[in-house]
Amino acid sequence: MIEYVRGILDELTPTQATIECHGVGYLLNISLNTYTALQGKGEARLFVYEAIREDAWVLFGFATKQERELFLLLISVSGVGGNTARTMLSSFSAPELAGLIMDGNEKMLKTVKGLGAKTAQRIIVELRDKVATLGLPTTSMSDSGSAPAVQNSEVYNEAFEALKMLGFPPAPVAKTVKAILKDEPSAPVEKVIKLALKML
Repeated sequence: MIEYVRGILDELTPTQATIECHGVGYLLNISLNTYTALQGKGEARLFVYEAIREDAWVLFGFATKQERELFLLLISVSGVGGNTARTMLSSFSAPELAGLIMDGNEKMLKTVKGLGAKTAQRIIVELRDKVATLGLPTTSMSDSGSAPAVQNSEVYNEAFEALKMLGFPPAPVAKTVKAILKDEPSAPVEKVIKLALKML
C-alpha cells in the first residue's frame, strides 16, 4: 500500500501529475483542486489511492488527506467510480462538495458529468453522516489562489485536453471552452475547466 509519493514534480496537467522519486516517475491522476495546489511547485507530496485491476494499476493523487478521504467515501457508493469521483472533486472543492452532500443538494450534484438522480440521491443518503465526520469546513473556497492568466491559446489547449481525458466528446468541449474564453479571456485554465464541467 502506497501512502504518499514525495519527490520532484516533473510534469503537471489539470488531470495528471508525474512525480519523480528516486529515479522512478509516478503518474498520478489528480483533481483540479490538487492541480491548483501544485502549481508553481518544484517538489510535491501527494497522498495516494491505488486502483488495482486486472488490466491496469492506476494511481490517484491528492494534495490533502481530507480530499483522499472524501474520494474514498465517494467510490464506496455503488455507481461511483474513480473517474466520476475525481470529476466531482474537480467540479467542487472538498469543502463545497461536503457541504452539498450534508445539505442534500441533489440538484447541484447532478450537474457533474455521469451522475444521475439516483446516484446523487444514493450519495446523499449513504454519505451525509460519514462526510460530517471528516471535519471539513463546509464553506465556499475563494478563488484568490488561482494561477495568473496565461495566453488564451495555451489555456484553450490545456483545458480542451483535460476535458477530453475526463471523457467528454471533443466537439462540445471545443464549443464550451471557446464560449467561456470569449466571456472571460483572462481566466486561468483551472477556472475554465471548472466552468466547463458545470456546462457540459
